[in-house]
Amino acid sequence: MSTNKKKIHYAWWLLLGLSIMVGLAKGGIMTAGGLFLTPVTEDLGIGMGSLTLYFSISSIVTMIFLPLAGKIIAKYDIRTILVTAIILQAGSFAMFGLMNSVWGWYLFCIPMSIGSIFVTQIAGPVLINNWFKKHNGLAIGIMVASGGIFGAILQPMAGNLIASEGWRTTYFILGGIVIAIVVPIVLLTIRMSPKQKGLQPLGLEVEINKNEGPSSVKVKVESNTNTGISAAIAKKSSAFYALLLFFFFITAISSFGQHVAPFAMGLGYDVKFAGGAMGFWQMGVLIGALAFGILSDKIGAKNTAIFAMLLGLVPIAILLTVPDNSTMFSLAIGIYGFVVASLGTLGPLLTTAIFGNKEYGQIYASAVIGLAVAGIVALPGYGYVFQLTGSYTIVLYAIAFMLVINVLLIIMAFIGKKKLVQAGHWK
Repeated sequence: MSTNKKKIHYAWWLLLGLSIMVGLAKGGIMTAGGLFLTPVTEDLGIGMGSLTLYFSISSIVTMIFLPLAGKIIAKYDIRTILVTAIILQAGSFAMFGLMNSVWGWYLFCIPMSIGSIFVTQIAGPVLINNWFKKHNGLAIGIMVASGGIFGAILQPMAGNLIASEGWRTTYFILGGIVIAIVVPIVLLTIRMSPKQKGLQPLGLEVEINKNEGPSSVKVKVESNTNTGISAAIAKKSSAFYALLLFFFFITAISSFGQHVAPFAMGLGYDVKFAGGAMGFWQMGVLIGALAFGILSDKIGAKNTAIFAMLLGLVPIAILLTVPDNSTMFSLAIGIYGFVVASLGTLGPLLTTAIFGNKEYGQIYASAVIGLAVAGIVALPGYGYVFQLTGSYTIVLYAIAFMLVINVLLIIMAFIGKKKLVQAGHWK
């Protein structure tokens, strides 16, 4: 009788902690920001474009700090980094509740953005890439889905809190909840490398037990997954620029999430309905993240990404034709959330599919600069369009155009990969 029993690999416990951290930071902080826009602008007499400019400042900070973040995460203890980062992010978010001038948002969005880089953008893909050599797509999907799970709870809660307690108190509550939960979770579960737990990454080592009479033979089969294209070659390729532009446009598409609440209230819906609609958005993110992670393992990141972009045209059509129907509005927002889950799920998976694992961290950190640039342009841009026209119609048509462009960029990226492989750069 064998005494060896299958144990849950620590990678899954790390993923649980990572999912709670990312879920609360995204669902409770990042995507909740849009719910505050209308109440704050009305209470303080600030223009929508002027307030949403803080999103642009956040994106500039992100773009500048991203290259440094990759070096910091490689050099220092990951738990120390993430505890500091969540205090910067959630603490700065809470400080918005004390502000009386738009300059407060411009100031505190800087440390908030620095913290967010580590918590919501860099740590997850890097840690999953370290710990999961098998089920990588599923792991990424679960992590991104966590934002949907927590968002589906926290977005309606935030909408009700703003209506009952005011936007200032709600900033304090959300920021405090995130810090109180995430700090101990990080300390308990997060480790940078399997070596710190005396383990191999999940899927790297396959053990086959063969029972031959009284003896048992254990055969270890190891696969080398550290192959791909070097960062120096990748950054000069057409595939890289296609991927960077994909990040730019999918981020611009996803950025509309911060404007869903003002869009809804501009149509006559109240803040409670807007919070509920954002709950549908987060449920869409939850389902989409899991679906895209599983689909990418089955049919590949390329086909999954093309499917996601084409599906994105459906909610745009609904929002352009029947936005006054509350049921259809909520349905469209749910589908939209499903589609934008592709940013967190397919972004890292596309990077791996095109360039491999060899220097994944450096390539991914460089490509997501497109994400930061999109935030600089799209978030305040949407706000100014609404401020000038009183409508998001132009924005919706622009998003439809970007969805189509992204399909072409995905195809171009994989054509570029084929050229790199043929040239012998995949090693």
